Formats: sequence, C-alpha cells, structure tokens
Amino acid sequence: MERSKKYMNPYLAGILIGVFMIAAYYFSGEGLGASGALKSVVVATTDMVAHDYATEHSYFSARVSDPENPPIKTWLVFEVLGVLVGAIISAAFAGRLKLETIKGPNVTTKTRFITAAIGGLLFGIGSQLGRGCTSGMVMSGMGVLSLSGFIGLMAIFGGGYVLAYFFRKLWI
Repeated sequence: MERSKKYMNPYLAGILIGVFMIAAYYFSGEGLGASGALKSVVVATTDMVAHDYATEHSYFSARVSDPENPPIKTWLVFEVLGVLVGAIISAAFAGRLKLETIKGPNVTTKTRFITAAIGGLLFGIGSQLGRGCTSGMVMSGMGVLSLSGFIGLMAIFGGGYVLAYFFRKLWI
C-alpha cells in the first residue's frame, strides 16, 4: 500500500484536530490533553487501593471527596480511552496494526526501551511542573489564543531541536 493511502492527509488531520478541540470546549468546557487523564487514573487507583491514605492527604482528598464525581469519570479519561481505541481501529483499517519497536539502525531494543522509559518519566515530571502536557499547553492554549500557548509551542519545539542534536545517535 502506498504511503498516501496509509496515513491521513496532514492538513485534513490538523483541521479535524481543530474541530475536535472546539467541540471539546463546547461540550465539556475543557480542552484536549492527556496528562490529566493519567493523574485521574492514579488518584482513582490510590483511592481504591488505599482509601484511608487518599482521604488523609490533601492532594488526593480534594479529588476523591465527592463520591458523585469520581476521578475516573472525568472527561480526559474518556478522551484518552477514545484516542487509544481510535488509534487501534485506524491502524487496523490501514493495515498497520502490529507490535514493533521503532528504533535507529545502531540502537538495541533494550536501549530503545530504557531511553523511552527515561523520556516518559521526564515528560511526566515536566507535565506536572508545567501544570499540563504539551497537548494541553499548546493545542488548548493556542485554541483560545492564550499567549502561554504560543510561548509553550516555541519552548517545546526549541527545546526539541536543541536536545535532538545530543540524542541523534539513537536514531541515525
């Protein structure tokens, strides 16, 4: 199958992301983002495993105090579940549904998993320090023409270009 049939046109994909962003604000009052979903899952899991701990600590208790609105039923959890299911369906229809490790030719699978784990950990810490992930900062921020969204975009891409120089051996 040729490449143009395997992937959506990027211009159309960008327009659809914008449409879904507007719909998200309209129907839920929130933008798109993933780190909030993970936080909700962690809070709900902590509450389920150690309820006393969750109710005694201010971070958790503020999120588990309302039994009518448990953290696992937030909009962002359903958004991320929809993204995962949609990605699987899309990959299946395009004939790309398979397990594989994408890495540079000179990198072992073990190194790829270690660097991915370290990157994921740093991303998680950064998203908490920054009060949200890149999708929340850039897409949702720029969607409402927030100056922080535009500054965040420049910082994310600028940082990526600078760090890419140091980590390029993992890919080429």
